[in-house]
Amino acid sequence: MHRLGAERLAPLGVRLGPERIARGLSIADQQIVEIAKALSLQAKVIIMDEPTAALSAYEVQRLFRVVESLRGSGAAVLFISHRLEEVFAICQRVTVMRDGRRVLSRLLEGLTSDDLVRAMVGRDVVQRRESERAEPGDVVLKVDRLTREGVFVDISLEVRSGEIVALAGLVGAGRSEVARAIFGIDAYDAGSVHVGGKLLRKGAPVQAMGAGVGLVPEDRRLQGLVMELSVAGNIALASLGRLARFGILRRGAENRFAGEWATRLRLRYGRFSNSVSTLSGGNQQKTVLAKWLSRRPRLLIVDEPTRGIDVATKSEVHRLLLELAREGVAILMISSELPEVIRVADRVLVMREGRLVSEFSPEQASEESIVAAATGQAEMVAS
Repeated sequence: MHRLGAERLAPLGVRLGPERIARGLSIADQQIVEIAKALSLQAKVIIMDEPTAALSAYEVQRLFRVVESLRGSGAAVLFISHRLEEVFAICQRVTVMRDGRRVLSRLLEGLTSDDLVRAMVGRDVVQRRESERAEPGDVVLKVDRLTREGVFVDISLEVRSGEIVALAGLVGAGRSEVARAIFGIDAYDAGSVHVGGKLLRKGAPVQAMGAGVGLVPEDRRLQGLVMELSVAGNIALASLGRLARFGILRRGAENRFAGEWATRLRLRYGRFSNSVSTLSGGNQQKTVLAKWLSRRPRLLIVDEPTRGIDVATKSEVHRLLLELAREGVAILMISSELPEVIRVADRVLVMREGRLVSEFSPEQASEESIVAAATGQAEMVAS
């Protein structure tokens, strides 16, 4: 068995001992084992469903080399992804589905990403025009020299009313940790956080919520939702104090409250009483957004708001963020998707290795300039 395992792993170009326990492997290596298993069955058709969702850039490139190897051996690969740059990188033909129907199927040659987006969404994607960038209002969030040893150092930033500020950078740069510290989930060693001019105690999420701060976390399933709870229950979760009377929460009041936000966010669900685990990833993300928007926040922190959701829902989330900014909400957005950052943000702050290293206006921001700052290439060029 070990001999056969080694033979199947060898063509994939990875060093994995066949005797290792699968549970201890990284997600990327677990996927390689899955591919080796398919090869051991002499599969001629291999279906990969969102295989890069949790992979680093290096791991994605390794997976692509494996896919090319599979093609070279005569296997057919069905690659399911919402990351259009990956589709153009390794695919020859594309099929687009929308609402359970096939709306486009043809060779990729001659198509652009805008063509695929229009097919997925059924309309042109949301674009923010310069005329829609209103002058920001008063400072809502002021972070001054925030430091957590070994994680981030000397972080200072401001977000104003009606402004969307993006935190960009590589995975592991410390962006999510800064967001968690601002909201009070994680303590920090030095610095301060003010919301609306009021100093927030560190390690006090309840005080942050009382000051009008909402946090949509990176991992919606583990940190943003109670998966066994109903759709309505999750939407109402952060507003129980307002909905309950004499400590009792009535189902009708909960459903009416949830219904208002489900309509506004165009949430698709079966029944409000169904577990939130029955929803698609995009609708789960909308449920987390509804939970916080129902509190009418002054500051909304959104960490990877469109990760793992389809292009149509992504467009809806962008529309919602722009609408909130027009209503005067201050938004701090953490995103690894550079087209999203450039399309939505009023300012882009770049973190690298726990420090803020660059700031870009909409006119200055480009994928090349952001990546250069995030990887240290900008400093190398300047020097």
